[in-house]
Amino acid sequence: MRVSSQGVTVVALLADPDAPTEIAQRVARTLPARLADKTGQGRRFDVEVVSEPFTSGTEDLPTLTRRIMDRGSAENWDIVVALTDLPLHSHGRKLVVDLSHEHGLALLSLPSLGALRFQRKAGRAVEEAVLSLAGPRATGTEEPPQSQPLGRFVSRLAPIHPGPIDEEETADLRYVVSGPRGYLRVLGGMVRANRPWRLVPGLSKALAAALATGAVATVNSTVWSLAEALSAPRLVIAMVGSVGIMIGWLIVDAQLWDRSTGVAREARLRARLYNASTVVTVGIGVLVCYVGLVVINLVWALFILNDRVFASMTRTPLHATDYWTLSWFVASVATVGGALGSGLESDDAIRAAAYSKREQERRRMLQDDHGD
Repeated sequence: MRVSSQGVTVVALLADPDAPTEIAQRVARTLPARLADKTGQGRRFDVEVVSEPFTSGTEDLPTLTRRIMDRGSAENWDIVVALTDLPLHSHGRKLVVDLSHEHGLALLSLPSLGALRFQRKAGRAVEEAVLSLAGPRATGTEEPPQSQPLGRFVSRLAPIHPGPIDEEETADLRYVVSGPRGYLRVLGGMVRANRPWRLVPGLSKALAAALATGAVATVNSTVWSLAEALSAPRLVIAMVGSVGIMIGWLIVDAQLWDRSTGVAREARLRARLYNASTVVTVGIGVLVCYVGLVVINLVWALFILNDRVFASMTRTPLHATDYWTLSWFVASVATVGGALGSGLESDDAIRAAAYSKREQERRRMLQDDHGD
């Protein structure tokens, strides 16, 4: 690692566009002061954020490391910390961070930080990486990198530990997560990177169809009778079934399912991870839509239902719980109508709503490869 002659260590946060860039910009606001406070002795840090798609077209660690090295060598940077929202793998395990003390670079896979307290963990991860790279080895000592701890930002439930590194790789220290808890941690981070709440405005045509279906069903006396006769378990089954239909329809119609073209075990595991994140992302988005439909249908039912008309049609008085039961059942019916309406949405619009920009790019490249 180069050491600035002016006594200022220049740190570059090289971030993929979209979410990683936003995270890097937030981290950069407080990082110089935190680094100066941790290192002491009047050392100063200059942090700059560079937004570039450095992961474009590859998830191979050696390739990414070479790209970061080439980018850093062209600039006056002492330390480079690269951030991506793609999940990266090393020998079948999920990568957290790669460090090369010799070249002063680190590669951080943000999904490995999980979904909870994400911004705080990202800030700590970047801070610990910079402190490790700016530590004793930068001053010429031979202290092994393993003695420079990294990972205080990791919770006790998902410990980070050094991973195996091939001889041809430039990294000298690697941290990975493995096992079921590591898998869930990365999956949660991927879902968060996809921002499933964006699926709601991205399904405008499907929501319009669902709202129209719900409005008509709420004033239908046959629906009143059905809702009155259904027990709570059946209402739950109707809800699960309608949500499942919506999720399945969106994934199939927009071709969101990731088919692994490789025979390697790691490629299959990666495809399963991507598919799991797709199901969870779309599922959360659909559930948010479902809750919204229940609320809207409840308001509509409170406004439109008449107790005497209801009693004459169902031969039972209209109780307060009937509004809730009807709204719940109508939401399930409307969700099925919304699934049909989602066919009017373009596949690109659904992918844009369901995935981060890096994930969209990765899937476009896969489709191009299949086309070739």
